[in-house]
Amino acid sequence: MTVGVRPEQFAPLAVMSRSGVDESVHFGAVIGLNADGSDALAVGDPAVTIYPRSSTKPLQALAMVRAGLALPPELLALVCASHNGEEAHLNGVRKILAGAGLDESALGNTAGHPLDVESQQKAIREGVAKTPLQMNCSGKHAGMLATCKVNGWSLDGYLDQSHPLQSVITDVVPTVAGESAAAIGVDGCGAPAHVVTLRGLARAFRAIAVGDAGGAGSQVYIAMSQHPYMVGGRGRHVTAIVSSVQGLFAKDGAEAVYAAALPDGRAVALKISDGSGRGEPTVLLAALAQLGIDVSRVPDTVHEIALGHGKPVGRLRAVCFGDAAGA
Repeated sequence: MTVGVRPEQFAPLAVMSRSGVDESVHFGAVIGLNADGSDALAVGDPAVTIYPRSSTKPLQALAMVRAGLALPPELLALVCASHNGEEAHLNGVRKILAGAGLDESALGNTAGHPLDVESQQKAIREGVAKTPLQMNCSGKHAGMLATCKVNGWSLDGYLDQSHPLQSVITDVVPTVAGESAAAIGVDGCGAPAHVVTLRGLARAFRAIAVGDAGGAGSQVYIAMSQHPYMVGGRGRHVTAIVSSVQGLFAKDGAEAVYAAALPDGRAVALKISDGSGRGEPTVLLAALAQLGIDVSRVPDTVHEIALGHGKPVGRLRAVCFGDAAGA
């Protein structure tokens, strides 16, 4: 198996129009699973091997819970999050750390400012430098540190692939994805990043949602489906979509990856080839709709629009299932 993406594995997924003229095309791949786990739809090559990036966080959290991490659902959702860095998120990270007898100085992730524009501007106005706490992956790292404390593992080097924590995370991948990681790189936050197929990612989300990942997986599913604000925050399409589709849990990832599943077994995973995130929610919703999932309550604001002199003059539409998919 060739590891990594190849251009021929992708097909048109979405088109941006401006004043009635199509302007740009996003290519990628999508896989949708039926309730029984069989393929329901595929555009492009669902066997393409990708870094799911932050879409892997539910799998990492699953491994942590199996290793003894015990948190209330709201805080477990934060472990699975690429959070905005709003006060609710930062306070939650502090609670996770405090519960393990730690503070933010223990965080080993890359320093950053909040993703949320309002929170970011406030930090800059107040002269607050970039810190690991404010960075969107701090919830995951707090969970990793707390898991190390539960097991008596060293906090030093907890991001090394050979560390016991990372070994249990790597070992959990085939239990839900149905395949071992094809490669392991380094994510933006410093944690190991696993490579799996797009179909494997969809299977992993399905396993967590339907209960095939056991009680630990059910904890992850409940946390993410019931506390979508902690997974993203204000203005985030992952929060808006999960809040609007009954029973759904979903996670976006860097370089335009998205995965979602329902407890009835239907699941979707997608990758936009150019890494541009603007088409993600539109394509995800089109795929969910193709599976017969009601997405009518999702606010229209999750779709990308084209502006002309500050006014809407076009929008992005999904074309992977015909032009009607994004209408």
